[in-house]
Amino acid sequence: MLSHFRKSYDEKDRGFTLIELLVVMIIIGILAAIAIPVYVNQRKLAEDVAAKSDVTTLGKELHSYYVDGTAVPTITIVGGNYTLKYGSPVVTKTLGKASQNVVLRVYSPSKIKSGTNWCVSVNNPKGDRSLLAKGGFSFSSTAGLTNAACP
Repeated sequence: MLSHFRKSYDEKDRGFTLIELLVVMIIIGILAAIAIPVYVNQRKLAEDVAAKSDVTTLGKELHSYYVDGTAVPTITIVGGNYTLKYGSPVVTKTLGKASQNVVLRVYSPSKIKSGTNWCVSVNNPKGDRSLLAKGGFSFSSTAGLTNAACP
C-alpha cells in the first residue's frame, strides 16, 4: 500500500510549481489591466447616455407644451423629478425621474420670446470630459439635440 502512494507521489501528484503560479498571476494581471479601463470608459458613456436621454425628454415635453400652451413654462428638479410649471394659477406637471448625476444647466424662460425659440441644456459631471468641455447636451427648438450647451 505504501509503495502505491510513493509511486503516485513520484510520478505526478506534486501540485503546481512556483513558476506556474507566477505565470497564471501575470496573465490575470494583464487581463485586468486591459479590462478595468474599458469598464471605466463604459461607465462614462452610460452617464452621457443618461444625460442625453434626459435632455431629449425635456426637449420633447417643451416642444409639445409650446404647441398647445401660451404661458412661458419653468423646468426644475424637485425631489429627483423634472417638473414643468406653467400658467396662472400655476399648474405643475411631473415630466419624469431625473437620471443620477444629471444636472439641469440652462433653461431660461426669461430669454424666450415665443414658443419658436427655446433651449434646454443638461450635463453629467461624471460623464465624458470632452462633452463636459462643450457644456453637455442641449435640445432646442431650432437645432434639436446637440452635443453642446445652449447658445
